[in-house]
Amino acid sequence: MHIRDLPHPDPGVPDVRTGGAFLRWLCAQQLGGQLSALAWGLLNIGAIAASPLPVGLAVQAVVDRDGHRLLLAGGLILALGLLIAVGGVMLHRAAVTNWITAVARMQQLLARKTTELGSAMTRRVAAGEIAAVSTGDLEKIGWFVEALSRSGAAALTTIGVCIALACYQPALGVLVALGVPVLALAVLPLLPPAIRRADAQRDKAGRATELASDTVAGLRVLRGIGGEELFLGRYRSASQEVRRAAVRSARMWSLIAAVQVLLPGLLLLAVVWYGARLALDGTIAVGDLVALYSAVTFLLLPLRHFEEIAQAYAFAKPSATRTARVLAQQRRAGGGTGDRTAAPVGDLHDPVSGLTARAGRLTAVVCGDPDAAGRLAEHLGGHPPSADDEGSGPGGPPSVVLGGTPLDELPREAARRAVLVQDKDPTLLSGTLGELLDVPASGRVGAAEALAAAQCGDVLTALAQASADDSGDPMRTHITERGRSLSGGQRQRLALARSLVTDPEVLVLDEPTSAVDAHTEARIAEGLRDLRSGRTTVVLTSSPLLLDRADQVVFVQEGKVAARATHRELLLQHSAYRAVVTRAPDPEPAMSAGRPEQEGRTA
Repeated sequence: MHIRDLPHPDPGVPDVRTGGAFLRWLCAQQLGGQLSALAWGLLNIGAIAASPLPVGLAVQAVVDRDGHRLLLAGGLILALGLLIAVGGVMLHRAAVTNWITAVARMQQLLARKTTELGSAMTRRVAAGEIAAVSTGDLEKIGWFVEALSRSGAAALTTIGVCIALACYQPALGVLVALGVPVLALAVLPLLPPAIRRADAQRDKAGRATELASDTVAGLRVLRGIGGEELFLGRYRSASQEVRRAAVRSARMWSLIAAVQVLLPGLLLLAVVWYGARLALDGTIAVGDLVALYSAVTFLLLPLRHFEEIAQAYAFAKPSATRTARVLAQQRRAGGGTGDRTAAPVGDLHDPVSGLTARAGRLTAVVCGDPDAAGRLAEHLGGHPPSADDEGSGPGGPPSVVLGGTPLDELPREAARRAVLVQDKDPTLLSGTLGELLDVPASGRVGAAEALAAAQCGDVLTALAQASADDSGDPMRTHITERGRSLSGGQRQRLALARSLVTDPEVLVLDEPTSAVDAHTEARIAEGLRDLRSGRTTVVLTSSPLLLDRADQVVFVQEGKVAARATHRELLLQHSAYRAVVTRAPDPEPAMSAGRPEQEGRTA
């Protein structure tokens, strides 16, 4: 595959049983590229290995004063030089192509897995771990893939040189044939501690990356409370731990490199001493001695390749294990594979909590636990909880049902078109406002209508003033990564507008107005009700302004529906609901527990 053909049409289904299995699968996916690099490597390294022959021939021609043989040797050296140049260029091209295509394949696999799992990914794998896998680990695996073909070519050429030496000069050939494997395997005892130190360095780097990510994300809050220096000190400490771990790892690899220089040097001394003895005895000619010396010197090149592949594998194996662990994450209940593409229409019902959102109506949900509200929102969107959060047996919780059809039985694309969940901390990707609102949508709601309903007038004014091209068009104004150039309320309203533009059959909003003032919140409540008329909308909130405009309010306690009615009815009849909404302690827990018939219309 050529780099210009990226991205891969289909990255494939990886073997994620172990890190080694993942590496084998990855190399098998680009077998053609590996064979191409191997062929060019054999040409390049084989030409280098053959260079001692014309050099020895030239030296002997000078000794014998034979101009014809000297000219022949010069021509052979020139031809081999051209082969070395062509083979080296093409080997580098093929090997780097293997590296880039392998990394691109893994990036596509990670992107596909992240899209498949959504927010469940960060609950199962830490954000810093994902960042480390998608950057450093992929780089290390790509290095192994790139070095594999070169090392294979070096190994085959080394075998050929050893056989040739054994045939040409049996005594020296046997010495070299026995010495090279010993040199290649001498570093194996040093690899396990080197790998452990490299793993320790990588783990510390992952923690430092996660700490830096969290600090940057909360920098505005940290500055507000004066905690910036505290977290900066923590990051300095974490970075120093990474530095110390990197130094310990580098010491081990420098020891391996020193061994790979010392032992071949000793072999070279032994060969030169023995060859000189043979030359003095007249057993071999001076040119033959030069050729033997050059051939043994050449063997230092494959040994460096062996050192490189050993180091690359030492880094790539744990990296592949971590990558495979991320790619092995699965939903326990995946989307269906049927032919249905149209989203079902009807009531949205959650069998776990007992919540039912009537079709075409605005339903507000109040949870006593804010974390439970987030989990409920994700479950309504068809996202099963992780194994750590379930506690409901190996089968897991039953699927949410939309219009009588379980979401798990729908193809994932159809389920996502049917139900859209906006969490309490939505992410704005970098780009212009027009690009932000250019999302898959029904076409029923325009960007202007959505922005108006979300009360983004002041946001548009601010963006128009910040227009980079002086056009005054807010739709062409660039928004920085994660919307950091905007306030929390502005980000929240733009995210709401994006969700409204999408116009799904069911829209689930988790605390969509928590960062705006009361006046803006009241206008958003009216705009949301009007724009979503005839569409099913579920808002998880404890804001009285939103609750008062809902067609139905459902109160959830300990994961189950405890009551449902209008906001005002629940305020009068349900003391626990009143305590959550008004942020006041429940003055009559015993009385409310003793009069269930007055707690509204219970589930």
